[in-house]
Amino acid sequence: MLLPKGTLLVGGGIVAVAIIYSMGVDPPSGQSSPASGVGGCRVAVTADVLNVRAAPEAAAAVVGKFKTGAETDAEKVVQNGFRKLGENRWAATEFLKPLDGRDCG
Repeated sequence: MLLPKGTLLVGGGIVAVAIIYSMGVDPPSGQSSPASGVGGCRVAVTADVLNVRAAPEAAAAVVGKFKTGAETDAEKVVQNGFRKLGENRWAATEFLKPLDGRDCG
């Protein structure tokens, strides 16, 4: 039995959204974080929804979002109250809590 093409597209879209939602974060846009690994900086999100911005400025474009409890690698670099998460990815430090045993100095 063959399903209509539209049914397959809708079903595939629902599965993709469910996977992204379960990750608690928008799909990364080229995030590469050299701080990965044991002892590197890793943070947890404390805000309900945290905007990830293209630059360390409140007016910078939003390039992603994290939900409360999400964890991500980060860098030690902090500017204007924003911590660098990766290339063109910054988030407000007031909503990021370094994980125990991680060096976010």
